[in-house]
Amino acid sequence: MGVWSRFMSKKLVSGSVIGVVGGASGYWFLSKTSPERQTVENSFTTNYEPSPCARWEWNWDHRDPKSLVKPLKKVDDPESQNDYNKAVEMKKGRAIRHLILVRHGQYNLDGMTDSQRTLTELGRKQAALSGERLKHLALPYDEIVRSTMTRAQETAEIIGKSLMHLKLVNCPLLEEGSPIPPEPPVGHWRPEASQFFQDGARIESAFRKYFYRADPSQKSDSYTIIVCHANVIRYFVCRALQYPAEGWLRISLGHASLTWVSIYPDGRVSLRTLGDCGHMPKDCLTR
Repeated sequence: MGVWSRFMSKKLVSGSVIGVVGGASGYWFLSKTSPERQTVENSFTTNYEPSPCARWEWNWDHRDPKSLVKPLKKVDDPESQNDYNKAVEMKKGRAIRHLILVRHGQYNLDGMTDSQRTLTELGRKQAALSGERLKHLALPYDEIVRSTMTRAQETAEIIGKSLMHLKLVNCPLLEEGSPIPPEPPVGHWRPEASQFFQDGARIESAFRKYFYRADPSQKSDSYTIIVCHANVIRYFVCRALQYPAEGWLRISLGHASLTWVSIYPDGRVSLRTLGDCGHMPKDCLTR
């Protein structure tokens, strides 16, 4: 037997021994492993069950296509099934609705009335910077909707100077207020229950007016600028993401900051930016 043949013979025998030992070791390990270890699955597979508050409500805006057509009566009838599917398809939107929420600029806190709570010089500069930022994004905006409170009116007018082609639309529903008792509560801010009752209904009405998936007739994506207030925007964000609305006061927003929410045709909602002030220099950042 040559040297090469003897070498290959020893290699085969060694490999066989190693294979037998390895197989026996593997069998011992598997036989000693607890059943729990063998059935462990990743949290994002079938082993995962989201908590009740984490489940997404697909018909949150009452515009889910299946909720807009008559229920299918004859489940086993192919013709009825086809008619139902066609009706649902006709109700489906194709466009994305983008809402860009802008908080007003810094204003005079010493004003006794709303008309006296005008923007400060810094607040006007903040609004101008945000207007330029929106202009540079070069998105196909459709309009600027603004709260009827003085500081929001002024902020929208300054932003409008950078977007001269857009019309300004007033909406009293967007005025500042107390949307819902915050959790956890804070000692320095305690509105009366009656104020939450009145403001909460109004701000919720504003949410329902502007937050919804696109209608099937809308052919292209839309971009709407909404100039309003911190409490209103924070409440909107919690509602849109289906987070507990009571957590709105845990969010902090800078003056003239930009918050971008996108609503997709299937009802999903995405928060693209929250309180973006990156376009402002350090000396213009206030809250």
